[in-house]
Amino acid sequence: MTLSLVSALDTLRTHNLLREVITPDQWSVLPENLPTATRELVFSEITYDSRSVTPTSLLFCKGHFLPSYIQHADQVGLSAYISEHDFSQYTNATGIIVNDVRKAMSLLAAQFYNYPQQELKIAGITGTKGKTTTAYYVQALLNAASNGRAALLSSVDNCLDGKHYVESELTTPESLDLFRMMRQAVDHGMTYLVMEVSSQAYKMDRVFNLTFDVGVFLNISPDHISPVEHPSFEDYLYCKRQITYNSRHVIVGADHSYANIVLEDAKAAGIETTTFAVGQESPSLSTYNASVDWLAQPEQTEESTNKYSLYHHNKPIAQFQLAMDGTFNGANAAAAFAVVSQLTGGLEPPTFQAISEVRIAGRMERFQAPGMVAYVDYAHNYASTAALLDFLQDKYGHQHPYITVITGSAGGKAIDRRQAIVQATQTRANRLILTEEDTESEQEQTADICKEMLGYVSNPELDASIIIDRPLAISQAVKTAYEHPDRLDVIAVIGKGEERWIKRNGKHVPYEGDDQIITRLFQEVQQ
Repeated sequence: MTLSLVSALDTLRTHNLLREVITPDQWSVLPENLPTATRELVFSEITYDSRSVTPTSLLFCKGHFLPSYIQHADQVGLSAYISEHDFSQYTNATGIIVNDVRKAMSLLAAQFYNYPQQELKIAGITGTKGKTTTAYYVQALLNAASNGRAALLSSVDNCLDGKHYVESELTTPESLDLFRMMRQAVDHGMTYLVMEVSSQAYKMDRVFNLTFDVGVFLNISPDHISPVEHPSFEDYLYCKRQITYNSRHVIVGADHSYANIVLEDAKAAGIETTTFAVGQESPSLSTYNASVDWLAQPEQTEESTNKYSLYHHNKPIAQFQLAMDGTFNGANAAAAFAVVSQLTGGLEPPTFQAISEVRIAGRMERFQAPGMVAYVDYAHNYASTAALLDFLQDKYGHQHPYITVITGSAGGKAIDRRQAIVQATQTRANRLILTEEDTESEQEQTADICKEMLGYVSNPELDASIIIDRPLAISQAVKTAYEHPDRLDVIAVIGKGEERWIKRNGKHVPYEGDDQIITRLFQEVQQ
């Protein structure tokens, strides 16, 4: 892959991003006025890591880029950088000064990798809750329909060949990494790409100028409100809504409070829409459900709560079963069927069974031992916590369970979650144990976060406490359950999912994993 300086300037000028080009001898805006050596520059590498530059690199100076990062550039022979700031006093490399370096990076990354998005059919999925599960459902269905030609980019794993999964670092990669991975997917023979699209992806222009063949807006509720993320819910929702204006077709969850404005966005942009929902547990369809394009209707059976009938335009077209609990996953499945139908032009009967095999580590994982049940889930905000606990009441309420929630909240971001998680828990559980979660810096420690969360508890009947050591917190909940054989104990360990690390002060520290801890403890109590 290569990118010439002249073609890069043309792209930047077309999108009104170019300010000027700075060389040691002159400033210019026209390629023909640049020195010949500068004009003939060709880049074989693009990067935003100043530590990896070579003489043929084009360096993007994004974020909090300090002059010290580029001071060694002359030593390695860096030929050019792109920045919103002039660094000519620190380097002799050619400076391409732009109005917005993140937008420039997205545009030029697509160009460098020869526009891989044009060789893929892409589904982008956003929402506060359910992005990962829906993405896995869509990939499974598309793989079944296309003989394994669907790539995946998710907050859990990335899969670029339809088969092998590698742990991801961001929900939506930086644009440079995104287009690189798209190119790798194309080179592996993929024809589809399913990806999660976070609000930060639009806030930080990671998907700038990318149009999805199908965009999915699952749901929305307050989240990611903090000084380093979104200043308000309005800003969070606005960023989420941008997927509507950047998709050829939009699929919208019909049962969330802001569905109307998303549908208005689509109408204003002239974009066709499809709606989906999960029906109520009733043998008959309501008028509301009948108006939804794709509906997953739960079946009332004694042996399973995960069987559904799928309706399209109020007509039954198939039955399916899910491996993961929770009617909210029925909604995710309805969205997935809608996506695949739109991308492929229809659903073939053999495709339906693929969704029944999907299990995601750390997502509604159920563990059982005599007298106790545990769920490990990534729930980390009000919507996901409330949905999980409501499901537990629906499934086990007739047994009058004692429900324990073990959770914390991340430090350094989404500070609104702390009160929201407590609010979701204190009217739905019997016991709350606050424990360690990820922290980004030494300025905010786990103990302080847990104390803050404990201060939000207002239900005097809730047994709320702090056990900082996460394995010990889980062990205490299992020990309590073991000491009460006369009742059913349901333990929800949320926030970390299947992660094998905890971030302490911004650094990853090895961690056994919630699922493995539960497995080990349940084995011990049965011995």
